[in-house]
Amino acid sequence: MINFGYTRVTTPKAAVEALVKNSNAQWLAGGTNLVDLMKKGVIVPQNLIDINNLPLKEIKKDNGKLHIGALALNSDVAENDLVRQQQPLLSLALQAGASQQIRNMATIGGNMMQRTRCSYFYNPDMPCNKREPGTGCGALKGFNRMHAIFGTSEKCIAVHPSDMCIALVALDATVLITGPKGERRISFQNFHRLPGDAPQRDNTLERGELITGIEIPDNAFKDHFHYLKIRDRTSYAFALVSVAAAVSLQGDTIQDVRLAMGGVAHKPWRLVEAENFLKGKSASEANFRQAAAVAMKGAQGFGHNNFKLKLAPNTLVEALKTATGKA
Repeated sequence: MINFGYTRVTTPKAAVEALVKNSNAQWLAGGTNLVDLMKKGVIVPQNLIDINNLPLKEIKKDNGKLHIGALALNSDVAENDLVRQQQPLLSLALQAGASQQIRNMATIGGNMMQRTRCSYFYNPDMPCNKREPGTGCGALKGFNRMHAIFGTSEKCIAVHPSDMCIALVALDATVLITGPKGERRISFQNFHRLPGDAPQRDNTLERGELITGIEIPDNAFKDHFHYLKIRDRTSYAFALVSVAAAVSLQGDTIQDVRLAMGGVAHKPWRLVEAENFLKGKSASEANFRQAAAVAMKGAQGFGHNNFKLKLAPNTLVEALKTATGKA
């Protein structure tokens, strides 16, 4: 790891100004991803700006929305009574991520900003357009078992690693941001990017913009929900495929539904067409399987990850069965 400077700030304004002044600086919160990347030589910032003292840890209910500060710890959010009562799907997804030790350090904002766990990205000796644009994508014709089946490009087939973000995109969360041009809001569905021709850009933040929190609107998904994560081992492993499912039922009829997948795309993958198919239909396995077929339109494997073309729809069906009590 290279030597680096260290600065501590206490206000969002100071954090933004410090980053804008230094083109090769990074914000430091929990450091659970950043420090790993620095050790590998993937990221080599000259300065770290410690933002842990910013007043961005509050979890509160305000005007029909659950507000969570960007520096709230993953473990605190997962175990918070308000979160568990109002947005239990988020709690479940957070508990599925990483290990308890990492959840005790990782922050909500950092979770959103974490980089892909693609082995080619993590190895500076291998070609990777995300790490070094123009060098090629080693995973395209390499070992791509963990890689994307949706939204890929010739430049990159890496996947987004977060569990929390899959729940947040399903719950129609909004990202709160401050930056050099002031404050703005981004729908969670539009926060992360597909790779396209610029896979080095993971999200739609501009330089100097800081996540200050997220908001989740009230919903009717407190009783019927599930987060199903399929992985190689049950502790501290990233998803091969995951599904966040939240359903509002009237009797056996689906009034509303939210669905998203993880481990399948460069960003949390919302299944809008499958949601639209299910609305107004009965909660039956037959309808769930038809919705899964709708969800899989456009999916493409790259060899080692072809098994996801079967695993993904089966995971979606099982998540819906569990969420609706049909398992």
